[in-house]
Amino acid sequence: MAYAPVNDLTVYYESHGAGSGRPLVLLHGALSGIGTSFGTILPLLARNRRVIAVEFQAHGRTPDADRPLTVDGFAADVVALLDHLGVAVADVYGWSMGAAVGLRLGTDHAHRVGRLVLASVSFDGSGIHPGVLDGIQHLRPEHLHGSEFHEEYVRTAPDPAAWPTLVRKVKELDADPPRWSRSAIRAMTAPTLLVLADSDIVRPEHAVEMFRLLGGGVVGDLTGLPASRLAVLPGTTHVSVPQRAELLAPMIDEFLDA
Repeated sequence: MAYAPVNDLTVYYESHGAGSGRPLVLLHGALSGIGTSFGTILPLLARNRRVIAVEFQAHGRTPDADRPLTVDGFAADVVALLDHLGVAVADVYGWSMGAAVGLRLGTDHAHRVGRLVLASVSFDGSGIHPGVLDGIQHLRPEHLHGSEFHEEYVRTAPDPAAWPTLVRKVKELDADPPRWSRSAIRAMTAPTLLVLADSDIVRPEHAVEMFRLLGGGVVGDLTGLPASRLAVLPGTTHVSVPQRAELLAPMIDEFLDA
């Protein structure tokens, strides 16, 4: 457990496991932290590789700063952290907001990324079920009191009373979500494992479209398997993706080692 000076922030990160290959960077979801996003799967992934788990600005143990929360800003912070740690290239596993950050790394910082695992990601607003983002704008801080996200924040944050500020900043981020062109997705070079819950906030049709843009959706017996993959977790919601470690860990391990 350590802190790193990153872009005028003091970013909290943890390093687990060991190995001679590329390290795996874990990027958590909005309003979440290392524990609620990766508490179950992190020990499984760290058995055979070095795993670096990061907490973004205003999340978990990383203090807030006088700047908005943006996917571009988070991606720049991850690159700066890799520079601080002397890591030239890393694999990335991101969930939800963390998956969007991973996607930004894959398109805008491709030389720093080996393989990507992106769980519950969309490349534009059409990928989210209608009304979901509208509902987030009605979220109030007290609505999440007693949730695992709020309990983790109160337990770990430098200023537990700043929860309302975090909720407000996340709502501002969701009011103008990041987006990518289809050509940008098609141009990605990092082999990518797309993960979707079968009852996710991301529409399954969108995940299939993204998979096709990444070279998937082919007859593998005739053409060979594409570099990218698509996995759908059965009986799973968006929020319960982190609880499906028994399904995810072997898939992620096999993909990263391919």
